Amino acid sequence: MLEKLKKLVAQTSLVLSEHQLQQLVTYVELLDKWNSAYNLTSVRDPEEMLVKHIMDSLVVAPFVTGQRIIDVGTGPGLPGIPLAIALPDKQFYLLDSLGKRIRFLNHVKLQLKLQNFEAIQSRVEDHQPETGYDAVLSRAFASMTDMVNWCQHLPGADGQFLAMKGALVQEEIAALPNFVKVVGSHPLQVPTLNAERYLVVLEKV
Repeated sequence: MLEKLKKLVAQTSLVLSEHQLQQLVTYVELLDKWNSAYNLTSVRDPEEMLVKHIMDSLVVAPFVTGQRIIDVGTGPGLPGIPLAIALPDKQFYLLDSLGKRIRFLNHVKLQLKLQNFEAIQSRVEDHQPETGYDAVLSRAFASMTDMVNWCQHLPGADGQFLAMKGALVQEEIAALPNFVKVVGSHPLQVPTLNAERYLVVLEKV
């Protein structure tokens, strides 16, 4: 699995150490192990997880700015854990409302000795941080309108919303509330994945 991951990463601009690559592989092994009991992801094959979860998360790394990043609706830690491994100088907050997912995240944190992420069990609308986040990241929100409406209290003064989308839906962008504006949309290339991926960057007006 490590060799496959190395080949995938080599197709991107990412530079990861042997230790980081091994952490990513260990994370996939833990996800696979816990999946049978906890049903954390519909992807059952670890080799497939490397592409659909790990690489799909890592391709946004070049666009993650700031120091404090919250991953809302993180599920089993996607994209938060792969990004925390790849960007060790940033602090990640992984938010999910389900206890079983938070237990899994804390187990991963312990096993991988990751100091730069914190798992938070809360619904997004109930989470009231003392300091706003530099980036509010989401990979699986239903729509961008839902994301910015539910998360509008989370970014700091210069904070951004980073919405990972399967396709760039112009109707979704057109339907956004007027308190946000799109400041960038980036097509993402996930190695060996034959599907559209985009990152839409939004800021509060």
